[in-house]
Amino acid sequence: MLDQPIARIEGLRVAFQTKDGPVVGVEDVSFDIKPGETVCIVGESGSGKSVTSLSLMRLVEFGGGKIDAGRLIFHRKDGGDLDVAQAEQDLMRQIRGNEIGMIFQEPMTALNPVFTVGRQLTEGLRVHKGLSRSAAEDRALVLLREVRIPEPERRMKQYPHELSGGMRQRVVIAMAMACAPRLLIADEPTTALDVTIQAEILALMDRLKRETGTAVMFITHDMAVVAQMADRVVVMFRGNKVEEGPVEEIFENPKHPYTKALLAAVPKLGEMRGKAAPEPMKLLGVEGQRIEPITGGDDVLLRVSHLTTRFAVTGGFFRRTVANVHAVEDLSFTINRGQTLSLVGESGCGKSTAGRSVLRLVHPQSGEIDLDGVDIMKLDARGLREARLDMQMIFQDPFASLNPQMQLSDQVAEPLRNYGSHSAGDISRRVSMLFERVELPKSFMRRYPHELSGGQRQRVAIARALALNPKLIVADEAVSALDVSVQAQVLNLMMELQADLGLSFLFISHDMAVVERVSHQVGVMYLGRIVELGPRARVFENPQHPYTQALMKAVPIADPRRRKSEKDLNFKPIPSPIHGLDYTPEPSVYDEVEPEHYVLTTDSGY
Repeated sequence: MLDQPIARIEGLRVAFQTKDGPVVGVEDVSFDIKPGETVCIVGESGSGKSVTSLSLMRLVEFGGGKIDAGRLIFHRKDGGDLDVAQAEQDLMRQIRGNEIGMIFQEPMTALNPVFTVGRQLTEGLRVHKGLSRSAAEDRALVLLREVRIPEPERRMKQYPHELSGGMRQRVVIAMAMACAPRLLIADEPTTALDVTIQAEILALMDRLKRETGTAVMFITHDMAVVAQMADRVVVMFRGNKVEEGPVEEIFENPKHPYTKALLAAVPKLGEMRGKAAPEPMKLLGVEGQRIEPITGGDDVLLRVSHLTTRFAVTGGFFRRTVANVHAVEDLSFTINRGQTLSLVGESGCGKSTAGRSVLRLVHPQSGEIDLDGVDIMKLDARGLREARLDMQMIFQDPFASLNPQMQLSDQVAEPLRNYGSHSAGDISRRVSMLFERVELPKSFMRRYPHELSGGQRQRVAIARALALNPKLIVADEAVSALDVSVQAQVLNLMMELQADLGLSFLFISHDMAVVERVSHQVGVMYLGRIVELGPRARVFENPQHPYTQALMKAVPIADPRRRKSEKDLNFKPIPSPIHGLDYTPEPSVYDEVEPEHYVLTTDSGY
């Protein structure tokens, strides 16, 4: 391995011009990347990670940024050094894709929706390598096989919207690797993916790096992914590099207070072993934290029996129903007062539909939903409106669930006005109390959603959900889009509110470490059914169903000495949940393997 770095970033400073004057995105950053090495850049949103990578591609200008100072030395294929900061855009066009590849965070926006996958894969090969159409297509098929896409010939003719998120991300990786670049920049490439697909894509990138000797600059805020992938780590905070070192050193002996706080906020799988009940996380720099187990009550608040939700698939000239999507199939569970049941599983397993069905935001075909003695399934529109006083929802994306044109105080007050028996004085007192509860300053009440960060917006969504004193809150991926430290604060907030107000949560997530931290009970979902259900300790420490075992194996652990190897991963492709009208599913039958720990014995397709 040569000591000559492929890329050297020296004293980079990037500023953005705004109406209020220049804003510094990166203040002073220096580090280098050697051949065959993975350097992980970690930090929270707004720390300057992506700005650094876009500067190296010279794409930052297209987003309104300007490289004010510093050198970006790139060691080219022909052996010469080039200062990318001074290079002409014409030269950069030859380098981008050919010598520096990039995998963007959101594969749907990185792919062109109007061209087939094959056309997009062959374009770079024809432009940079001068291949003929048939040679480029042959190479594209090889690339699709390398990234383990099934039926590559068929995929070449498909459009991006016809592929799942994980498949699209594989296509983006294949495009980035097409010209065998010397440097690959991966900007949060697995953030939006399920744990199983994330594990496969991380293993795939690691294998491709070893086989081709490409250097990788990997940007992420997920410390477990860092532990899995990095050789060296660069920690960024507010546009500056605050710490750099080998991955083991950073995890086992962090020096900077920010790095220490970041690592303390990461929930690690296995941390709750031996603990009977959930408890808040110990955060650094937070005074007077209450770390007490949350036991909850013994009486059942919500009882769901044989819940089935299907969506019609229409076709033909008359738009008749030709098939059904079996989103939720014969689901039964209970949640005790003041406790949390988590539903976990991959995208498309039916967990969000189950949560929405409980609130009757989608209409189930059959089943019973009993909330504190009220049969939700039998209610008319007026009865359902009243029942929603007791059940509320926190959605995944707070930006989409808040009204961009309303002040935050009005949004939190809206449920109180809707169910109006409150005077104006009562409402304003309650709203300011709710802002205090979710630890937001009073000055925020006059703000609008766009003036807040993601974590602050999610706190407003929690305050709004609490406005009517509900008994049950359905939290649908409520922390999945948040940075590590913000996620830890929001989870702690939810657990404190649970302890103080006796709230019950139906917590929907695909993050196993978070689920282990907050749950009393866990239900693992696969293809619309719960395949394993029981107390958190039993499901996590003694998983019985093969799907639960595969899921546990895939979770990256925030410890560089416990890396997963590719042979640990053996996922079967998920079968289609769409069935013809004549299909009759079997009822769900369970085996009690130990007290209160149930495993599905019906064939679930896994």
